[in-house]
Amino acid sequence: MTLLGSCHCGAVAYEAAAINGDLWHCHCQTCRKTHAAERNTAARVRREDFRIVRGAELLTHYESCPGKFRHFCSRCGSHVYAERPELPDVVLRTGTLDTDPGLKAVRAVWMSHSKPWLAHQDGLPEFPEASPA
Repeated sequence: MTLLGSCHCGAVAYEAAAINGDLWHCHCQTCRKTHAAERNTAARVRREDFRIVRGAELLTHYESCPGKFRHFCSRCGSHVYAERPELPDVVLRTGTLDTDPGLKAVRAVWMSHSKPWLAHQDGLPEFPEASPA
């Protein structure tokens, strides 16, 4: 099943052939700030299974840490995906999905960055930083 997604204004749209693994909630400071939310829910997609179908020229990016690029719609600011170009997967921001992937997050990572006023009650396994392989 092909997954479809788009930014908030609809100018950027993408297709993903399949999610490569699990979904997870990331509570790191960068995700919190770039999404203006408690967390971001993310999933890996093989680079060859991910395609921008509309608005590629509207995507802008910045290097949030050495070698990691976050891609945003330049019109509405939606964070669509992130990547390390040398790795085989892109990291999809699942909040931009328009199609139900049929999966739910199975862990919460970077809990060392979580904030007490943004309390959550997921009951998922939690990791202070990135989860083990």
